[in-house]
Amino acid sequence: MSIRTEKVASLLQQELGAILQKELPRSGPIITVVEVKVTADLGIARIYVSIIGTPKEQAEAIALLKEETKSIRKILSARIRHHFRRIPELEFHEDRLYERANRIEQLLNEVRKGSVENG
Repeated sequence: MSIRTEKVASLLQQELGAILQKELPRSGPIITVVEVKVTADLGIARIYVSIIGTPKEQAEAIALLKEETKSIRKILSARIRHHFRRIPELEFHEDRLYERANRIEQLLNEVRKGSVENG
């Protein structure tokens, strides 16, 4: 990424994080903006979110984000319109890195317990 796309991605990550925290219903899982990747032409922003909750809550949350993309983009536009001529299209993707890291930690703990019992 160029310096410009990195700055745009950083600004979008900050603003989207604030929007998700304040604007969306808070009864469900915790949603965190993990990373934003912007295309070179600044036309598309891929937003990777971590969703902490049950698998059902995670599925519902990602569906809600995809359903509310237009309204989220509108709120984003009102917040940062002085920075851009055109607000990028938003694409939400679930980032499962947190789950994978927990699973790896769990497996490592099991291995450690096994080696202590055997050793």
